[in-house]
Amino acid sequence: MTLHDARIPVPRSEELRADVSELLPLIAPPGREPARTMAVLARQPDLLTPFLGWAAALALSGVLPQRDHELLALRVASNCGSEFEWVEHVEYARAAGLTDDEIATVAETMGEGAWNEAERALLGAADELHSGCDVSDPTWAVLAEHYDAPALVEILFVVGQYTMLSMVANAAGIPA
Repeated sequence: MTLHDARIPVPRSEELRADVSELLPLIAPPGREPARTMAVLARQPDLLTPFLGWAAALALSGVLPQRDHELLALRVASNCGSEFEWVEHVEYARAAGLTDDEIATVAETMGEGAWNEAERALLGAADELHSGCDVSDPTWAVLAEHYDAPALVEILFVVGQYTMLSMVANAAGIPA
């Protein structure tokens, strides 16, 4: 991964509109600063609030098990070479029950024994979406055996969201 110097630096609170400056601390995980991607997005405040609604709906109202969500987020971060998103989601993955060995394995080529069938299909779907913006019929068939239609839609959106955030982090030069 090529790291850039911060092309869009994290703003100081006095650089932001008052409403945005007040909002950022509210979206921070307990005891932490807001994610630097959110702080950078705050430089375009008219897009931040709608994005936060979308991100919250995906994170809090989704039907995918959190473990599956985090497997996808980590695989996308790995595929996109986003050190920031990787580091951010390692914490969430641990909280969702992934072990450190499993987390390390997410970034490796899939071995048949490393994951169950549904997990291999999730990781494969993330890879296929990354490389070709589509999911193959065989991968989709396995996903459809394990997930209902709402979860299938969510899989696509989770991969899309973290691809976008990885691109923002990489191109803006947001450090991990």
